[in-house]
Amino acid sequence: MQSRCSGFLIAICLLPSFVAWGQSIQPVQDAPSQKTPAQNAPVQNAQPGSPMNGGDFSTVTHPQPEGIVPKDTILVKGAWSSASDSTTSLPEGAALTGNVFTDRYFGITYPLPPDWVQNYTPPPPSDTGSYVLAQISRSKSYKGEARGSIQFSAQDMFFTPVPAANARQFVKYSSDHLPEHYQPELKPAQTMIGGRSFTFFAYGSAAAELHWYVLATSIRCHTVEIILMNHDPKALAELVRDMNEKMKLPADAGSAGGPGGGNVPLCIKDYANGENVIERVEPVLTQQRYNAVPVRIVIDTEGRVRHFHFLSAFPEQEKIISEALRQWKFRPYERDGKRLEVETGIMFGRPSLPVAPPPVAEATSQ
Repeated sequence: MQSRCSGFLIAICLLPSFVAWGQSIQPVQDAPSQKTPAQNAPVQNAQPGSPMNGGDFSTVTHPQPEGIVPKDTILVKGAWSSASDSTTSLPEGAALTGNVFTDRYFGITYPLPPDWVQNYTPPPPSDTGSYVLAQISRSKSYKGEARGSIQFSAQDMFFTPVPAANARQFVKYSSDHLPEHYQPELKPAQTMIGGRSFTFFAYGSAAAELHWYVLATSIRCHTVEIILMNHDPKALAELVRDMNEKMKLPADAGSAGGPGGGNVPLCIKDYANGENVIERVEPVLTQQRYNAVPVRIVIDTEGRVRHFHFLSAFPEQEKIISEALRQWKFRPYERDGKRLEVETGIMFGRPSLPVAPPPVAEATSQ
């Protein structure tokens, strides 16, 4: 019995998926002020029934956080996510309202079964483009045995350190590099959720007696993952069936697709390079930092940057880079004689992990 409990605790510590690169617990007190916060910016005073913030210095987990800070310690504001406006949807803008999970950026809607709740808001995106969109678990009133969890996450394929170009390749890499304390249970295979193609695989932990199902698809040059955890594989299979029946996804979602277009910008990797750039002003960062600053930008049909989203940046970096980006001019993108908006990524600063090129064969075919 003791070994089972120990194994369970180990697995819980590793729960947010080994593929969620670089994530950290969301601090409440340390969020820097900025002109336009990200859509899930931390809220100091949680309202009844709303997700709470966790972390070492959270007023939720510690009613008096100042009591755990060592004397004479100086707390420095860290890098955070931000955007140039509050109307354009962001990946981290997911919400669970009325038991319905929605993410406007990815175009996902899923009415959850009863007794699923989100207790804590997710952390900000990492500087390698990894997001936890929602961590959902059973409510305290749930009386059954199959408690488990549902995690929605995403990986920006513009900034990933994984050598993959889409969800299928990303899942293949993840399944081939499982940590030694996990055991593969089902090899990667193609399946359908909500009429869209997903790549699926399963793994488990014998010590913890837990099982994970991973479902991944490509949307807007992100790998969007749904990670299900439970003691009972039958409960996981039931959740997958429920998602297949109820989940709504954008038309371009697919294991090897997800280029955007239609009512959202077309996403093109490395578009901000070469002859596509007509005018470019380099940001001069006056304060020496050693962090990566990944930025997603939307280029309008006139070739101007109409929106930028900083996944991770210090306030002064956000200000200087924003001023530079407003002066950039691009060659408008055209397809079949029609101009289209383009979404692409630019990495400033020093990447914490090198951005990996996709596998040669598939990169050439795209």
